[in-house]
Amino acid sequence: MAAEQNSDPRALVEGLACASLVDAMGRLHEHRAHILSLVSPTPGRSLFGPAVTIAYLPYRSDFTETNGLGFGGWFYRAVGDAPRDKVLVLSSGGYPDVSHGGGTKLSRLRDHGLAGVLTDSRLRDFGELASYDFTAWCAGEATHWGGDTVTPSAANVPVEVGGVCVTPGDYIYADSSGAVVIPAGSLREVAAEARRIDADDRASLTAIRSEDPGRMRGGDQRSTER
Repeated sequence: MAAEQNSDPRALVEGLACASLVDAMGRLHEHRAHILSLVSPTPGRSLFGPAVTIAYLPYRSDFTETNGLGFGGWFYRAVGDAPRDKVLVLSSGGYPDVSHGGGTKLSRLRDHGLAGVLTDSRLRDFGELASYDFTAWCAGEATHWGGDTVTPSAANVPVEVGGVCVTPGDYIYADSSGAVVIPAGSLREVAAEARRIDADDRASLTAIRSEDPGRMRGGDQRSTER
């Protein structure tokens, strides 16, 4: 229980997995919070931290300010003066098969100490991204530059990623099973509920080991799960 009492957000989720946090969100909130079908150049690494966002739109050549800032300008608008341990969240802009960045653009995350990047679009240069100390989760690897298809359009606004609303400051947790978006004000409660869920699962494992197959088949012994 020490992790629950610790004020460090990372300690609150230490030892938890995405699935337990998703179940906890389902008990405490009514909205969709989970994002599926993500891949990573380092699938053994989990990603956790508060979100900063960049919204993308389909590219237009007449968006003068948007195009003039480029990714770098929007990145610095998003991360502000305290980038360390943040998660950069990039919306797909309607093109989930297009690259939103690669080893060169995203090296800024390494330079400024971000925890990583999450997007429902693709990223390039998995080999290079794997060499960095931040974590990347995305829809897949790309080869073609995507700047002629989508463009950053706003920083630190609510965005839609994989059917989920992400607002700046939400906590992102991602691992090999998917990602979950947790409202900042609910993090402690959600983490505590996830630990209760894990404890219930351990108790269910014990109960399953003691099942009587004959009584189960006859309906005399009830299953521990639905």
